[in-house]
Amino acid sequence: MSVLVVIPARYASVRYPGKPLVELTGATGQKKSLVQRTWQAALQVNGVDRVVVATDDDRIARASQAFGAQVIMTSESCGNGTERCAETYEKIGSDFDIVVNLQGDAPLTPHWFIENLIAGLRGAPDADVATPVLRCDGAALAGLLADRKAGRVGGTTAVFDHKRHALYFSKEVIPFTSSRYEPSQMTPVYHHAGVYAYRPTALLEYPKTSANDLEKNEGLEQLRFLERGQTILCVEVDAKGRQFWELNNPEDVPKIEEMMRQMGLE
Repeated sequence: MSVLVVIPARYASVRYPGKPLVELTGATGQKKSLVQRTWQAALQVNGVDRVVVATDDDRIARASQAFGAQVIMTSESCGNGTERCAETYEKIGSDFDIVVNLQGDAPLTPHWFIENLIAGLRGAPDADVATPVLRCDGAALAGLLADRKAGRVGGTTAVFDHKRHALYFSKEVIPFTSSRYEPSQMTPVYHHAGVYAYRPTALLEYPKTSANDLEKNEGLEQLRFLERGQTILCVEVDAKGRQFWELNNPEDVPKIEEMMRQMGLE
């Protein structure tokens, strides 16, 4: 089954305009843009046939081409990354069995997250979409709760059934727990990593429907699939001691840079 990885990159982000071009300093002092670091992460994934950056912005296109990425120009009317992936798939052609949406706000995404995701969708014929979830330890949960207490929109959490089919995703921390956890203690909360693997049929149907109230309120594109009754498989992944965080706000830049230094990432 052939795999296409699309990195949707939009300049006009509401919370963080120009985010794909924000530079992050690695452990050696080297500065690279967020979109370049995401592209490099995609190249580390085994079993991928093609990687492209999808954007509607000439600045992002020029910057991406400068570091060697293939760029697909998409419409300004794309409302989110999934719609941009659907348009990209239509432009490139139907030679791929799985389309991966590697959103540009997660440069620390390990390659095995995506490899496990692809394997999970291949092994679940009843699933339309697959996405990775990472069980939070006490330290990660504390970070999520701190963001919400400060009024920041931070990471997304997920709940799922016994078949690991998604029940809901939220920017709030769900499920609620009143327990206190040590930093290394595992919790019942799962952090959703913003990566998706789609079957082309589900992806191409997505832009034909409008965003529902849940999607609008949460700002989470995957809720449109759930509202339509489609199945999202939550694939639990193991960080293997590696730190993971998404760049949602300017305040996340120093946090991610510190994680890169600790992990020795250039």
